[in-house]
Amino acid sequence: MSNYFYPEGGLPPQTQLLTDRAVVKEAYTVIPKGALRDIVTSKLPGWTNTRSWIIARPIAGFATTFAQLIVEVGPGGGAEKPEPEAGVEGVIFLTKGALALTLEGEVHQLGEGSYAYLAAGARWSVANESGEIASFQWIRKAYEPLTGHTAKSFVTRDQEVEPRPMPGTDGAWATTRFVDPEDLAHDMHVNIVTFKPGASIPFAETHVMEHGLFVLEGKAVYRLNDDWVEVEAGDFMWLRAFCPQACYAGGPGDFRYLLYKDVNRQIRLT
Repeated sequence: MSNYFYPEGGLPPQTQLLTDRAVVKEAYTVIPKGALRDIVTSKLPGWTNTRSWIIARPIAGFATTFAQLIVEVGPGGGAEKPEPEAGVEGVIFLTKGALALTLEGEVHQLGEGSYAYLAAGARWSVANESGEIASFQWIRKAYEPLTGHTAKSFVTRDQEVEPRPMPGTDGAWATTRFVDPEDLAHDMHVNIVTFKPGASIPFAETHVMEHGLFVLEGKAVYRLNDDWVEVEAGDFMWLRAFCPQACYAGGPGDFRYLLYKDVNRQIRLT
């Protein structure tokens, strides 16, 4: 079973140096795991015994299609109506503990690696019925409807979806796809990308899709625009459209990250 990173908060000692890897640039942002401290958390309306790190939100002139949060739910905590906007879809991916997800009246017991796609307008709630903290990634996007297609909610697990190797890589670079790429009902994909030690993205991807990349495990050197940046489990990379990107996985274990991208819609000009 994978060991997914989850932040524990706290504060560093007064003796720690201020230098860190956090950086905000025109084409990308890196939020290292050391920045996920107690004093930068937010309470969420309607949630009990819960705190969150908001690591991405639409910003004019940067990435505009999505928000991403790390949500920590204490024992007995949760929310009866987590999503406040009717037209917003979401994905939650559990990295720590257990949660009970009630989706359209059906209860799903989520464990580490559980993945839920929550369609816009879906009725859902979450509750931590255990005696331990639960932590999950929550990605939200305003859904763009498409005539003749309807995205439907579903629940699955990382462990139950076979990664698909990229062509010509002999499985060294693979993607766990929770949604069929040919299904036009979905206007976002949230996948898990896995690199074996030494594997790479061997060209500078430069594309219209925005990205949120949360590193679940391992380490790598990422090429972001014209910089080489070291990243490790717990770091978050936020890329605007057309930011060139590539990487080398560093080992000794697999390098894995949860990846958001917007897909399958025409560009609106009016």
